[in-house]
Amino acid sequence: MSAPPALALPKARRAVVIWLWLCVLALLTMIVLGGVVRLTGSGLSITVWRPIMGAIPPLSDADWDHAFSLYRQSPEFRHVNPDMTLAGFKTIFWPEYLHRLLGRTIGVLVAVPCVVFLARGALGRRLVRRLVVLFALGGLQGLIGWLMVASGLVDLPHVSHYRLTLHLGMGFLLFGFATWLALEQTLGGFVVSDGWPGLRRGVVAFTAFAALTALSGGLVAGLRAGHAFPTFPLMAGAWVPAGLTALSPAWRNGFDNAITVMFQHRVLGVGALVFALVLAWVCRTRRVPRHARIGFDLIVAAVILQATLGITTVVMHVPVAVAAAHQGNAALVLAAALYTSYALTRWPEHVSLPDGISAPPSALPQAT
Repeated sequence: MSAPPALALPKARRAVVIWLWLCVLALLTMIVLGGVVRLTGSGLSITVWRPIMGAIPPLSDADWDHAFSLYRQSPEFRHVNPDMTLAGFKTIFWPEYLHRLLGRTIGVLVAVPCVVFLARGALGRRLVRRLVVLFALGGLQGLIGWLMVASGLVDLPHVSHYRLTLHLGMGFLLFGFATWLALEQTLGGFVVSDGWPGLRRGVVAFTAFAALTALSGGLVAGLRAGHAFPTFPLMAGAWVPAGLTALSPAWRNGFDNAITVMFQHRVLGVGALVFALVLAWVCRTRRVPRHARIGFDLIVAAVILQATLGITTVVMHVPVAVAAAHQGNAALVLAAALYTSYALTRWPEHVSLPDGISAPPSALPQAT
């Protein structure tokens, strides 16, 4: 079965598609940069939240002295970095500043073109409603990010790993939502079919499983569990390490015990790889069109890369570049799963459907 031809989109819609994919790229960059902030210990360097004026960095020596004086009042300075100089402060200030600045930039990137395209009649009401939701979720993400930082400015010099995981999860939600919108606008001219319900449910289940694995990685990062066992596949010389149930009540181990959190993340990661391989094998046994088969290949490639990055991160004692790539690639696993889910129910209009699979003419998506 041949691949679909390149989509000939109208000029206005093509501009919308490019804009949406730029939003997706910006959100992916945000996820990677967030990992850099965490890995470099920069997250608590800015101790105030100024959504508007915070976009302006220190511009003079007096501004830097003021920013540094605020940091010196934080628990992190008192308990972790009491000997830090102004030069050292600047090295942790810039990653956090750029992370916040990119968040503000993404808000502008979503809002301003949306208004322009809406004024030109290039957006349908359905897409506008979804973009409003995306913008609102972005604002909520900013608030969650600040609440996460605030948790490390009270008594203990580190942020709550629960809030960190929530912040990471919201980042993946934003990325996934934007990716789905971009896919709809890019491939919206395809016919909707009802084929392969079992395979489609399998992709949905894999997407949820991959999201759970990524969230467990947030707990690993929050507890710094990745530093504890620099070996793979064994942990402390054992397949199942001691201390998995050290905390009481027992449920806390899955969230607060660094040994258990690291162990379950590894198990979930291996499970995601097996899940992806099984899905790809099942796909090969079905009459699935080429553009959907590509999706399964992308899932397998992304998960293999994710496992490789994860193992490398552990055995190399969590290098910043590799660990940040590991976090960013988790978003690409999600993107591959979303594309596959979309492709399984959308066929090019010129391609005949296999026997027994229906595609009512009324199912044709409208431009949105």
